[in-house]
Amino acid sequence: MDLKTGKRKKPAKEIKRKIAANKERKARKAEKAGKADKDRKTENTGKAEKDRKTETEGRAEKAGKTEKSGKRTGKSGTKRLTGWLFAGAAALLAGALGLSVFFLTRSWEEEAEKLPEVKPPEVTDSVEPVIPEEDMGDDVTEHIVTAGNAVWESFKKRPESHELTDANTASFASITECAINPKTQRVSITAEGDGIPKSDDKYYYLFALNTYDTAIPQDAEYLARDYKDSEVSFSASLNYNLSGSRLYKKFAVAVKKDGNYVQVSTPSYITNPEAIAKYTSVFQQPASIKGLLVDPNRMRGGELDDLGVKQAAYNIPVARLLGPTSNPAYPTIQYTYNGRTYAINGQVVAEYDLVFGTLTAKGITTTAIILNNYSGAYPQLTHPKARSGSTAPYTMFNGAEESGVEYIAAIGTFLAERYSGNAHGRISNWIIANEINARKEWNYMAHVDIETYVEEYARAFRVFYTAIKSVSSSARVYISLDQQWDRNIKNNTNYDGRDILDVFNRNISSKGNIDWGVAQHPYNVPLTEPRIWKASNYVKHNAGTSMMTMENIEVLINYLRQPQFLDSNGQVRSILISELGYTSTGGQALQAAAFAYAYYKMEAYSEIDGFLLNRQTDAGEEVAQGLAFGLNDAGGGRKQLYDVFKYIDTPNHAAYTDFAKEIIGISSWSEIVR
Repeated sequence: MDLKTGKRKKPAKEIKRKIAANKERKARKAEKAGKADKDRKTENTGKAEKDRKTETEGRAEKAGKTEKSGKRTGKSGTKRLTGWLFAGAAALLAGALGLSVFFLTRSWEEEAEKLPEVKPPEVTDSVEPVIPEEDMGDDVTEHIVTAGNAVWESFKKRPESHELTDANTASFASITECAINPKTQRVSITAEGDGIPKSDDKYYYLFALNTYDTAIPQDAEYLARDYKDSEVSFSASLNYNLSGSRLYKKFAVAVKKDGNYVQVSTPSYITNPEAIAKYTSVFQQPASIKGLLVDPNRMRGGELDDLGVKQAAYNIPVARLLGPTSNPAYPTIQYTYNGRTYAINGQVVAEYDLVFGTLTAKGITTTAIILNNYSGAYPQLTHPKARSGSTAPYTMFNGAEESGVEYIAAIGTFLAERYSGNAHGRISNWIIANEINARKEWNYMAHVDIETYVEEYARAFRVFYTAIKSVSSSARVYISLDQQWDRNIKNNTNYDGRDILDVFNRNISSKGNIDWGVAQHPYNVPLTEPRIWKASNYVKHNAGTSMMTMENIEVLINYLRQPQFLDSNGQVRSILISELGYTSTGGQALQAAAFAYAYYKMEAYSEIDGFLLNRQTDAGEEVAQGLAFGLNDAGGGRKQLYDVFKYIDTPNHAAYTDFAKEIIGISSWSEIVR
């Protein structure tokens, strides 16, 4: 197309031929110019009209068409040229390339024969330079072929369309990525589908849902949209630490169907909150797995140093943190997060500062156990189905309501910020709740099916995980299970640890996999029996075992080695034996031998990252039940276990542990490892 005249250009070969023909006609016309001019003046109008009709009919008969008067011949020729070009393009798209090229060529020949009747345009070198034919390529035909083929190939590759049904709607598309881009601080979401769903328009829509939403709210507005395809990508602002923060949101893909937005994917949470973490090296790698549930009343002395403690654990009941301080020496901390300000008890925080600061200063890797002690002043922390009906000391965290999510997020972020630097101590490991399979005793919520129970726990767990990891990227976050592994008791209103682990893993994996770990409590059965090695019908060396103790701890390790349980890097998830003790009521030698047995067996498995012994000092309420777990008795006297604990990770360990072999009935510690 000539951009100046708006007319379609002829191929160079045709233009050359026409220029030569025009020159020849000009020469003939010059000889007859005078005579022709006189004849035209004297001829009457009727004869001229007759001659023109005769000439026109002769040419029309040869061309196969009826042409109008000479003045309109040029316009009709241009129209036919345009028509043939569009016809050629249509033919190419239909697959009839050869035929279209033939007709295009013939149309040019017919046009050339009609040119004598059209006054040729003034042709100059500057307007129509002679270009070597080989540089022009196939020109128009080649471009049409290329464009036609591209359109056809694109059409063939277009994903197949499918009707949405009750069976395929909820999972038609799969979100394969939901992550923070550390460079842009935006959330990137990618979704894939086998084909594209039929809907009201050509778009997929992205929505951000609350933790507790089960569907797209009627008044929700989409964040972004993209043309439906087998793979689509979206981007949304994170709004970190603002009232409109999306850090804890779950993202879902939808289509518009019959005027309404219909969710067509399982929602996904952000999987890499650590991408925005201020602190990247908080985790302290311990020198050994040897750890202890410390006695805060014995921290100021030198006992922890004498024992060579490498790891320690301490409880944080979160309701204690909230509210104004009554002691003016410890002013209330006003903490603002996501546009809301919370009152934090300065005196309670000072207590934790002392504990975690002291442990960190001693080079001890610290674990914090986050517990939900019910408080009437802050009921929003507790799940709606856990606010009454039980006297359990700890309840299910509330991830089911907006107020609960806000408090959990604020508390988790405050604690992670407080204990990630050097000013107040550092926390490396975080355990969310205690023995969650023991619903009635340690994580109360009204009884529901296991899927519902785990969903409620997983909501709160993920909020804590995201809050902590968004501040401290190297921190580790764990769920907690007790020794009841696969009991399958009829009408049991608690849950088996194995079932909790299965359902929790599926839940987390389906909504954006994260790097959670397992904090296991493999107490002996019964608790008053310290002899791990004693045969028991409850303890088997396979996944169907009723109980999980240190006799068969390899069952847990092998279970977590299964492909579906591996973390995002393909590794076995971190295992922390975060609470375990043996009573001395049957004799201090038995207690010490049991500890040595457990320690040496754990040391044989690299997947176990810590062993936190319960406890430093006997607790009176436990001793009354026959459970004297301490290194020290209630009066501060040291038991035999004290020295075994002190030396077990040193070169002198054999001198303090060999006595146990005879008690256990072995000649080598390798005999206890499976």
